[in-house]
Amino acid sequence: MSNAQGFASMLLEAEQMKVPIEPFTQLAPTISLEQAYEIQLAYVEQKKQAGHKVIGKKIGATSKAIQNMFNVNQPDYGHLFDYMLYKSGDTINIDHLIQPKVESELAFVLKEEIKGPNITPLDVLLAIDYIVPAFEIIDSRIADWRIKFEDTVSDNGSSGLVVLGEQRLSIYDIDLATIGLNTYQNGELIEMGTGSNVLGSPINSAVWLANALQQFNVPLLAGEVILTGAFTSAVPIKKGDHFKAAFGQIGSVEVKFV
Repeated sequence: MSNAQGFASMLLEAEQMKVPIEPFTQLAPTISLEQAYEIQLAYVEQKKQAGHKVIGKKIGATSKAIQNMFNVNQPDYGHLFDYMLYKSGDTINIDHLIQPKVESELAFVLKEEIKGPNITPLDVLLAIDYIVPAFEIIDSRIADWRIKFEDTVSDNGSSGLVVLGEQRLSIYDIDLATIGLNTYQNGELIEMGTGSNVLGSPINSAVWLANALQQFNVPLLAGEVILTGAFTSAVPIKKGDHFKAAFGQIGSVEVKFV
């Protein structure tokens, strides 16, 4: 797409000015999924040129409900940058975001590179250093979340911020498909889910990502954080909100917004 750079610049300006833009699927109704990923990669390059470092990847649209909403049969992905990273217990200024929502998920931190094609669940298991509970703060540069699948792909998978728990666990001896999640907003239980909601298991999510990225010759690198996809729905965030997500024996993560 010859104007991928132009669309990427629009996203960056929307992010900086905190003023969302019209959906790309309205501005360019014939946009394809491949072109949407070209815009995302152009956005990533512009971020790198501004001095930001890629620290990992995120996977979205892992649940059947979200895929049905977008009328697709596959997940999507985006890139995570150094400035996005927070730790459990941190307080985040909501004014730095446009229209944020919170998702509860597990993060894998890698000790070895993974590069498709033909990656298997065993390949992913062997490459994981540890797992941690996480929040993904999704955000959209597209006005009012009026997004189709190509819009969220272009917009770096609607990435915002990442909050990682401090409890690091080995992947072994844990059945990720049966891990339970309770998410609390201001002390009240609002969401419950299990790991099986994420493509059957978060491991399958990472397998999909490694194989999908090979189309663009992009590996998953040692040290990278992989957000594997939400156990439940995305919850809108208001000023003053406190969220906690508890993942069975894996531990919990919490964050406050001011």
